[in-house]
Amino acid sequence: MYWIPAILWMALIFYLSGRTGSELQSLFSFIDNFNPGHILAYFVLGPLFYLALQKYDHNRPFWKALLLCFFYGITDEIHQYFVPTRCPDIFDLIRDLFGAGVGLAIVYLVRKRKTS
Repeated sequence: MYWIPAILWMALIFYLSGRTGSELQSLFSFIDNFNPGHILAYFVLGPLFYLALQKYDHNRPFWKALLLCFFYGITDEIHQYFVPTRCPDIFDLIRDLFGAGVGLAIVYLVRKRKTS
């Protein structure tokens, strides 16, 4: 049950990753640079992974959430290889990890502040 939000968000990322550049442009005509989209998508995914992991009392849920984002980011880039006009990009993976890291850092700071 706790994994459902993360799985739904991953499905949205997968869906958007499967769109060509022109399809994305028609969906989001107000956006001319989609690179920040990687940051935003994983800014949300990282905390969703964390919330699911910490519900099961896992050790180091922050690191595990970041690692899951890394692996999902790799699969996302592989997926883009098969989409016309899209290609895998190491810099997209870096943006994914940056977004996840910032999202997880915010969760960490909020949790730390609540326990203080």
